Amino acid sequence: MFAIAIDGPAGAGKSSVAKAAATALGFTYVDTGALYRTIALYMLEAGANLEDSQAVAALLPQVEVSIRYSPQGQRTLLGGRDVSEEIRTQQVSMATSRWVSHIPAVRAFLLDLQRELAKRANVVMDGRDIGSVILPDAQLKIFLTASPEERAARRTKQLEAAGEPADFNQVLREVIQRDRQDQEQLGVIPPDAVTVDTTGMGFDQVVDRLTSLARERMGTF
Repeated sequence: MFAIAIDGPAGAGKSSVAKAAATALGFTYVDTGALYRTIALYMLEAGANLEDSQAVAALLPQVEVSIRYSPQGQRTLLGGRDVSEEIRTQQVSMATSRWVSHIPAVRAFLLDLQRELAKRANVVMDGRDIGSVILPDAQLKIFLTASPEERAARRTKQLEAAGEPADFNQVLREVIQRDRQDQEQLGVIPPDAVTVDTTGMGFDQVVDRLTSLARERMGTF
């Protein structure tokens, strides 16, 4: 199986680019961020204190998270309930980035599920520490990034399109804060990753860049 691991900061366009690249290559797209968001949704609904990592860890055995694929793409399930839209709210996003994604017990809880998905098919998997921890043997590792201002602008448009009020300056502050958290608490960029800075690039240009890198790399295996 051939695996493409895509890492990068919030708002770099990892999910949309990874999904399009997977379609172009005929690969399976795996949105690992959706798994963490689903854990966050469960904890919010359960009234858990997200600042208490032990309290969150104690509830993990009760969580049933899974993925299924449909003509519309990846669907994320919580206890058999499709929560693919619910996990995209600003509340869930902040709960995920501020607390849930940084809890070691949560990361360990989802590790095997993510690795198992990569054993079943050729995959494009995006998220955090994919190339360094989840799929350290991935044949192609990409670090997708963009300036904080561009990432904040993209996130603002995404929220507005979803009907949620969004202030660019507030979103920019949240992007910068999340970058700081990631640098302090998550893994480093894999030394064998190819950095792709999407600042000023169009969506199709980024997808073409990734698929070209993939085809070049596949030709060497």
